[in-house]
Amino acid sequence: MKHVLVIDNDVAMRHLIEEYLTMHAFKVTALSDGGQLNRVLSCYPVDLVVLDLALGREDGLDIVRNLTSKTDIPVIVISGDRLEETEKVVALELGATDFVPKPFGMREFLARIRVGLRQRAVIPRTKDRRSFYFAGWTLNLKQRRVISEQRGELKLTAGEFNLLVAFLEKPREVLSREQLLLASRVRGEEVYDRSVDVVILRLRRKLESDPANPRLIKTFRGAGYFFEADVDIHYGGTLAA
Repeated sequence: MKHVLVIDNDVAMRHLIEEYLTMHAFKVTALSDGGQLNRVLSCYPVDLVVLDLALGREDGLDIVRNLTSKTDIPVIVISGDRLEETEKVVALELGATDFVPKPFGMREFLARIRVGLRQRAVIPRTKDRRSFYFAGWTLNLKQRRVISEQRGELKLTAGEFNLLVAFLEKPREVLSREQLLLASRVRGEEVYDRSVDVVILRLRRKLESDPANPRLIKTFRGAGYFFEADVDIHYGGTLAA
């Protein structure tokens, strides 16, 4: 299910878009302003943003600039007829996928959203722009951060972070100690076979609600470890510097 983020301070329009897209099998998050934008992008995969430029005190063009420069999420700009022509041009030049003037028909609007999603599907994907979503956590590879909306940011060592990435890249696949040893290796550090067990123990203590009975990182006796969780991978989906 594709996730569309709608930012519009017009309550009636926001609800109309949310209800219509939900009826057409989209997941929708609706915001009245950009204040919670980064929190949403940090915690949930977003496939497309619908943004009204007229957000009161906020500069909608700044939001477009941040989104298009730091993510590959398509942005469809919507706004009323009073918007200056230059602002429409600037929004498109900043990288907005489309511009839809209000009022608009919902069937046409839905078609434009689907076009935006198809365009994103053909964008070349860069590995270091990946974000992994799992069990309420988000791991951003480029920023090397792990964040949960409920628990905040997880502080990991370089070895712990590398090991977690190895698990997320191959969920539910048994990884041997040798594989994990290579994945967790940090330049300049000496690591040994049993040190993998120590790193996994530390990672469980930080990730698991009950480290003694882990639900995420499980042991496959005699073979290694595997990551027992659904993992969703998105590309370029957060604004944090």
